[in-house]
Amino acid sequence: MRNVLLIASLALAAATGLSGCGSSAQPSPGTGAAAPTNPCKIDDFKVTGDFGSAPKVEVPACKPTDELLMKDLVQGTGAEVKAGTTATVNYQLTTFSDKKVLDSSFQRGKPFDVENVGQAPVIDGWNEGIVGLKEQGRRLLVVPPAKGYGQGGQGIKANETLIFVIDGVKVTPAA
Repeated sequence: MRNVLLIASLALAAATGLSGCGSSAQPSPGTGAAAPTNPCKIDDFKVTGDFGSAPKVEVPACKPTDELLMKDLVQGTGAEVKAGTTATVNYQLTTFSDKKVLDSSFQRGKPFDVENVGQAPVIDGWNEGIVGLKEQGRRLLVVPPAKGYGQGGQGIKANETLIFVIDGVKVTPAA
């Protein structure tokens, strides 16, 4: 009888322990998991592709930040974008929430001129984020809603974080 109770106790303990292996206090990703609480860092974003070609952007599972994030992926070798210059760039815009490419000058095959950088008629994230980019350089910008299209528009959702990969094609000094 004593051996039966011991075996039954061990079996119960093992069953209880094993049943706990498949469950957790936190939901698994993709099964209605709560939104991430860790703020994104620039190194969380993965970009592949060479200068001059359309990049592939991997959007991480983190909480978008309220700060403009930037990182040079390729150090340029030419003239540097400064306030007042004209920057001719290629770019790709990926939205954070749905991870879709929304706009790309690479796909159009036509670079875009940002005239009078710092005061250009573009989003604040660009006026601030392309300063310092050099010709032949590639930069990653993660733009918070306050420096992008906060209220939405042009196919962009309200409060969307924007991910740009920008190639510096040419810098023209201010006239």
